[in-house]
Amino acid sequence: MSPLRDHVHRYAARCAWSGSTGAGYAAYGRQHEGTVEPVPGSLTLSADPSFRGDPAFMNPEQLLVLSAASCQLLSFLALAARAGIDVIAYEDRAEAEMPDHDRPVRITRITLRPRITLSPDAEPDTIERTHSLVARAHDECYVANSLTTTITVEPEIFVGSANADSSPA
Repeated sequence: MSPLRDHVHRYAARCAWSGSTGAGYAAYGRQHEGTVEPVPGSLTLSADPSFRGDPAFMNPEQLLVLSAASCQLLSFLALAARAGIDVIAYEDRAEAEMPDHDRPVRITRITLRPRITLSPDAEPDTIERTHSLVARAHDECYVANSLTTTITVEPEIFVGSANADSSPA
């Protein structure tokens, strides 16, 4: 068995808040700091504005969606590079849904919409191969495999410049 298969990856994060909840739910501040080692600095977070958070800061739900989108991007790029497919741009406008009426309240759906631009020199069969790699990247994405929510990937694939405004291939 390869050393990579025997390795356990460990991740650590820290969250810190201070204030007072003594005045009740409406009065305490939701702003807090998050850090991950060994990255220097911290990220200021808050709650979703509908839970009395500050919209000027990211919230945990947004970070979950961002994690799913980032993992899909990294998984796909690794597969494309190994397959010799020249990807010159990738942008995802991911969205999530968290219905209040569905108990327990949770993110029930994440939709990833990657816009993938291939090199202008891409061969005709590269588009089909790219669609296949997008699906495989989803199957291999560590974050997606860690979540119970439904994750849908709806890619658009373009051939051309990194600023392609053309129709999908």
